[in-house]
Amino acid sequence: MFKFKNFSFNFIIVISLIVGIFIICSDDFIYSNYSDDNSLEFTSKFTSKDIAYADIDNDEEKKIVFDGLTIDELIDRLNRNLYNELSGKGGLYASYSLERGVDPYLAVAISLEETGCKWNCSSLVKYCNNVGGMIGNGCNGFSYWNSLDEGIKAFINNISKNYVAYGLTDATSMNSKYAENPLWAHNVNNYINIIKNN
Repeated sequence: MFKFKNFSFNFIIVISLIVGIFIICSDDFIYSNYSDDNSLEFTSKFTSKDIAYADIDNDEEKKIVFDGLTIDELIDRLNRNLYNELSGKGGLYASYSLERGVDPYLAVAISLEETGCKWNCSSLVKYCNNVGGMIGNGCNGFSYWNSLDEGIKAFINNISKNYVAYGLTDATSMNSKYAENPLWAHNVNNYINIIKNN
């Protein structure tokens, strides 16, 4: 049966909670005039779109994407190891490598090994936008791209399609197919260790 005493107590608690929430949140609301039906309307300073994006941004910032790092931490780590023409390209290396299933450390390490960009980028980077020593047309027997971003994406696609897709996911397993130099994997792995510890 209905108990008036409990109803009053519960009703008071609910009203108190509503008033408390209203007071706490009052800074985020702008009061408007009474509507046609004489009820008071409140308009938030923030749209539902702002709130949704804020939640997504906070979730994305905290999400671990690789090697215990968030995307921002990964980008920072990669950028600390990219020099000269490749400086500031950590975001592209990180996001596109993850999208294509490629280890971002491996992609940056191969670029550093193939281009010499730790010290001074090769002419392949400067004039051909080729960050992986990829053989092809357009640049004296090497592949040419119209922009550095296009070259980085093509390089990562190459690793994804021609190596990772066949189970060659690290420098050691890639060495015989990617480079003639038997020390290539050793050099790339050294760069990976530098990237991880920098």
